[in-house]
Amino acid sequence: MCPEPTTDGPCFTAFPPVVLRPAELTSFSRGGGARTIPLVTKAVGAKVFLTGQTIFKGGAGIPLHTHNCPESVTILEGDAIVEIDGTEHHVTRFDTTYVAAGTPHRFRNASPAEPMRILWIYASVDATRTLVETGVTARVDAEHTKPAKAHL
Repeated sequence: MCPEPTTDGPCFTAFPPVVLRPAELTSFSRGGGARTIPLVTKAVGAKVFLTGQTIFKGGAGIPLHTHNCPESVTILEGDAIVEIDGTEHHVTRFDTTYVAAGTPHRFRNASPAEPMRILWIYASVDATRTLVETGVTARVDAEHTKPAKAHL
């Protein structure tokens, strides 16, 4: 989160501008038929937030989890079922969620065959994910180490 407006805080740190093209970037396996393409990360100079895309094969989903910071997700392609704090919602292209830190949530592709793509934004470059089932916590950017073998 940015401190009070100032020109010398993390929100104003100089970094080179960059154009990121997901089709040209490495994707990383999330398991279970999902792969992630990191976009705005520390590697390109991010100091305040992280962004990326996750693509889900038909029927694929990710486990129930929480984060240590707020997260916003926009559906870019397809239809999804998002569970937020025990309530399921059907979401479709351009629908957007905003989930507070510590709120259990997950996404799954509503289609058994068509792909689904989301854009995620974490309100911290130090975002973590804690799996509800196991309690295991890991940095979100730690998931960006196993390149996906092929596009889904």
